Amino acid sequence: MRRTTRLGHDRYCTEITDQTGQLRATLHGADWSAAVPTCPGWTLLDLVRHVGGNLHAVGAAVRNTVGPLRDGRADDAAGPGTDAPAVLDAWLARQAEECADALREAGPDLDVAVWTIPGTALSWARRATHDLVVHRADAAAAVDADYTVAPEVAADTVTELLELFGAPGAVAFPGDGGRTIGLHAADPAGRGRAEWLVEVGEQGLSWRFGRGRADVTVRGALTDVLRLCHRRLPVDSGRVEVRGDAALLDRWLEQVALR
Repeated sequence: MRRTTRLGHDRYCTEITDQTGQLRATLHGADWSAAVPTCPGWTLLDLVRHVGGNLHAVGAAVRNTVGPLRDGRADDAAGPGTDAPAVLDAWLARQAEECADALREAGPDLDVAVWTIPGTALSWARRATHDLVVHRADAAAAVDADYTVAPEVAADTVTELLELFGAPGAVAFPGDGGRTIGLHAADPAGRGRAEWLVEVGEQGLSWRFGRGRADVTVRGALTDVLRLCHRRLPVDSGRVEVRGDAALLDRWLEQVALR
């Protein structure tokens, strides 16, 4: 297993528009008032506005860091003043294109804060990519559509989650010190696999690539392990195999999943 799953800056910028295109295709012809089961209280309309707003925030922050905002783009943050799917679809596409263009032009090393959270253009391109990957799963669940992700992108989505919650003070697991969770994921078409070993404890979590002794082990397809880690797939869905202390897995998922 290689020591990183990270992709290049240009690849992330490309994924932003590609993932958005796949999201739009999933939503084409759908009832946008339909509930999103993996995001309780949301409709597909809420999902689109959320995703488009996130893309706008990243793109605007990058452009504002490089120089003053131009062309009135700041006024586009809230989205169109209509719920018409065709108008919102065009707005979403534009947010993706402008976000990707701004990140690509800035280059990977630009220091930029989004929502006062510091990062680089590379880290925000990565975050925008995986936000789209996960919300595509939401849309697919809402309309009962197929959900596929390139194996290298799916693996990096899991790695990014572990990196985010592996930061000092991000989470804590009282009473579970030194316990371990093994994640074993493979692409059904044989195009790739990834393994992570997570240790939880009083001060947070640490992890590494590979396998080792684990108190609970999860095995499944890359996209299913991805969805499980982001709480878009129930543990008892039948799509992943869980062996060992399932209660430990439940406690870990409750702590680490991004909402």
